[in-house]
Amino acid sequence: MHILLSNDDGIHAEGIQTMAAALRKFATVTIVAPDRNRSAASSSLTLVEPLRPLKLANGDYCINGTPADCVHLALNGFLAGRVDLVVSGINAGANLGDDVIYSGTVAAALEGRHLGLPSIAVSLDGRIYYETAAQVVCDLIPTLHDNVLGQREIININVPDIPYSQLQGLKVTKLGYRESASAMVKQIDPRGEHIYWVGASGLPEYSGEGTDFHAVANGYVSLTPIQTDMTAHQSLPRLQHWVDTD
Repeated sequence: MHILLSNDDGIHAEGIQTMAAALRKFATVTIVAPDRNRSAASSSLTLVEPLRPLKLANGDYCINGTPADCVHLALNGFLAGRVDLVVSGINAGANLGDDVIYSGTVAAALEGRHLGLPSIAVSLDGRIYYETAAQVVCDLIPTLHDNVLGQREIININVPDIPYSQLQGLKVTKLGYRESASAMVKQIDPRGEHIYWVGASGLPEYSGEGTDFHAVANGYVSLTPIQTDMTAHQSLPRLQHWVDTD
């Protein structure tokens, strides 16, 4: 098996290196990842400057682009030979609920699925037990087959930041959602100019049983199928009625 591994924290992040070491025990792994932290890049592609792959001594590549750039490039003729699976992560911090809209980790997996490969995204709800998340992925990959995922679907995996032995199991979940994000943080730079930082994520608002928030908070690995179709299908009749009666 040949696995393409990417992330949004950058090629030198502890999460991706831990994941690579675990996967290389049973698969061929090629990392194509951003050359720096590109968190919250979502599915953006770089269109206004060229991408410059840099091959490292171990055969992996870092790219001056986004997570989606990395996977898009890798699977569109850059890598020689067949790739069987795309894995994105391990992200430092969870990607729960509406985090997936912004997540570069999820975006890299979605790009892989868009280009025809089964793809998974994995995030750790913390920054300590990366080995736990890596072991979860290694447990799941041998049983992943064509019938598990639809044509435009990925699996978004979130793992509690605890030792592997303390995990309560796996739960298939739906996305929860957060409250509105915190206000921007305003500061003054050394030249006296105003600068702004994006504030903290909102607290979970919809996080009851059955959601990814609830599973991870209770020690379970959350497995959420994510699709690229963002149509609000339940609202189509209501919108059609509005148009017809306007």
